[in-house]
Amino acid sequence: MKFNYEQDFKKIDFRKHPELYQVGRGEQGVLLVEPYKGEILPHWRFKTPDIAKKSSAEIYQLYEAYKEADDFVGMDMARKFIQMGYTRAMRYAHHKSGRKYDDDRKVMPNEDDDIKRQSALIFKEYWDKIRADADYQRMKKEHKDRYEQ
Repeated sequence: MKFNYEQDFKKIDFRKHPELYQVGRGEQGVLLVEPYKGEILPHWRFKTPDIAKKSSAEIYQLYEAYKEADDFVGMDMARKFIQMGYTRAMRYAHHKSGRKYDDDRKVMPNEDDDIKRQSALIFKEYWDKIRADADYQRMKKEHKDRYEQ
């Protein structure tokens, strides 16, 4: 099922309406789904490894709290922010400006920023941990089976 960007994300409270939430691919909807975006985004940082450690640990704590509350949407949104921490830090590790493509849509040459790479790998550990979580896998399947057919 294709991710529905046509929903009225400004009006929907996905905690009250989990049936409207779509897992999507990768990070789809990460900056749209409320109230989770507002709860998680203030913790999301990756500038240095120390900042990434604090950020990823805080977001993982939110993941655990959502899990304790049996809130799959919150769990998946925390997963998306963790994943985005990895992908964005890697983007900056390869491209100091954060831009992957030049004006002609050609991939710019890779640079190597070891600090950003270390930040990315910190997020990757948490991302792997979430993806391996049997509760997450079960709840994801249940959500998709119930709402995304």
